[in-house]
Amino acid sequence: MNQTIKFSAEIQQHQNINAAFVNFPFDTVELFGKKGQVKVKVLFDDKVEYRGSLTKMKSDCHLLGLTQEVRKELGKTFGDTVEVKLWEDKEERIVIIPDDVQVLLNQNEKAKEFYEKMSYTHKKEYIRWIEEAKKEETRERRKIKMIEMLLEGKKGI
Repeated sequence: MNQTIKFSAEIQQHQNINAAFVNFPFDTVELFGKKGQVKVKVLFDDKVEYRGSLTKMKSDCHLLGLTQEVRKELGKTFGDTVEVKLWEDKEERIVIIPDDVQVLLNQNEKAKEFYEKMSYTHKKEYIRWIEEAKKEETRERRKIKMIEMLLEGKKGI
């Protein structure tokens, strides 16, 4: 197993939007041999698991994002302290495409090619959006909308 890095950090608000991060207080070059993005697996407060990345965004140090979902599970918000355990994520990131979505992609070669070239995160967002539909009609509409957006070259929802 990779080296586990542990630290406590205050949850920071990104600008004035509902987005949060913690500062990564170590040198990524020293720890991982990387200056840019570092894919990581994280355990927050010994209870919430997360796969993400350490990123450098015009900041002095690398940052680790905390999604709204993670903060909700933790019951924490901006200004709260969180315990972080993380290690480098060397597993390939694969998005499981539901069969009904795969059928639609297979029928639309151009959309399928564009989808396959997108990053893991963008693929994941599209599939999550479809799978979060509560009604079958909504799911169907979202699948069609996804194909239209892919054909227009839109990576994000």
